[in-house]
Amino acid sequence: MGKAADKKLQAVFYQTEAHAQPVREWLLGLTPEDRRIIGEDIKTVELGWPVGMPVCRALGGGLYELRSSIAKGRVEARVYAAIEDGLLVLLHYQRGKARQAKEIAKAREILGDYRRRK
Repeated sequence: MGKAADKKLQAVFYQTEAHAQPVREWLLGLTPEDRRIIGEDIKTVELGWPVGMPVCRALGGGLYELRSSIAKGRVEARVYAAIEDGLLVLLHYQRGKARQAKEIAKAREILGDYRRRK
């Protein structure tokens, strides 16, 4: 696989004002296998940008949804991200599809916060 220098984007975790990294903390709570799957999908976007479905879908306003099949293919995990200044900023996450509109709205709020504070 490619080296860090080969990446078109560099993934970074969004950090709250209190220094929490919600996506990172969520990932650390998953099984090693599920973390590996999501990490591979993030790496696919880093190395191959632009990437489309089934891994990455534009949601408008600079927000993207990265999808991964976890839990032995039974669950779709979503990482909401933005591309800002060569960075793939991992903003928010969702396990499954319940309350998707609410989670996308939350990701948009987080993106607004990221943009205000950068």
